[in-house]
Amino acid sequence: MELWFSDCQTDKVKLSVKVDKQLFGQQTEYQRLDVFDSEEFGRFISSDGSIVFSEKDEFIYDEMIVHVPMAVHPRVENVLVIGGGDGGVARELSYYDEIKKIDVVEPDEVFVDICKKYFTFNSCGLDDKRVTVYNRDALRFLRTKHEEYDLIINDAIDPLGHTAGLFTKEFYGNSYKALRDDGIMVYQHGSPFYDEDEDTCRAMHRKASHSFPISRVYQAHIPTCSSGYWLFGFVSKKYHPLTDLDEERWSKRNIKTWYYTTNLHKGAFMLPKYVEDMLEEEEE
Repeated sequence: MELWFSDCQTDKVKLSVKVDKQLFGQQTEYQRLDVFDSEEFGRFISSDGSIVFSEKDEFIYDEMIVHVPMAVHPRVENVLVIGGGDGGVARELSYYDEIKKIDVVEPDEVFVDICKKYFTFNSCGLDDKRVTVYNRDALRFLRTKHEEYDLIINDAIDPLGHTAGLFTKEFYGNSYKALRDDGIMVYQHGSPFYDEDEDTCRAMHRKASHSFPISRVYQAHIPTCSSGYWLFGFVSKKYHPLTDLDEERWSKRNIKTWYYTTNLHKGAFMLPKYVEDMLEEEEE
């Protein structure tokens, strides 16, 4: 008998993956977590029935949410990662010697433990001596921080459920206060393709663009994300993601990537017309 996992991306569309076996399943205090093994995507983890990441395509997401701001900001020393309990973001950050502190705030301790057991290629990032993991509510944690971070990466799963507070106007305001005078924040912006996801994309951009003087959106192709098309948000107090990109400095680091390049960096901000129109409407 064949076993298939179906991620219902809308009421009328689902992504189905043939799986070899289920490795883990548990309802935590925050979410339903399941781990599967598949031939096409390797191991993957789902939260409340939606794929979070897989072995085959996680590098795309983690590289794009980390290296884009790191190629722009000239001196990142202190980083806050909201969510990120799998360790993939911390792993990419660990390649930068100048970083002194990486705070990872992941409320679901079970999620962290599962990733340490089943996804060691990600969780190795949490072993870096500069990383401190806090199993706390991220919004409450953020309220206590003032001008402390050069970079904030919001790696929360989605704008619903236990992470809903991380996509509010208050969150963007608290993030602004927690950043230093030249700080940058990046966040996953979701997919704009399906109608039922569009309102969330619009709301996020409206709140972010009204909270920061610089606000841009960039894109990546991630097969297990909704419609395979994913957006990221880039907001900053000072630096522009294109005009302040330092290609030479980043290339000299000799960081091995599978997806990110500085050429791709520039192209990722060139968005389809329907996305540009959506974002411009919310800015106005």
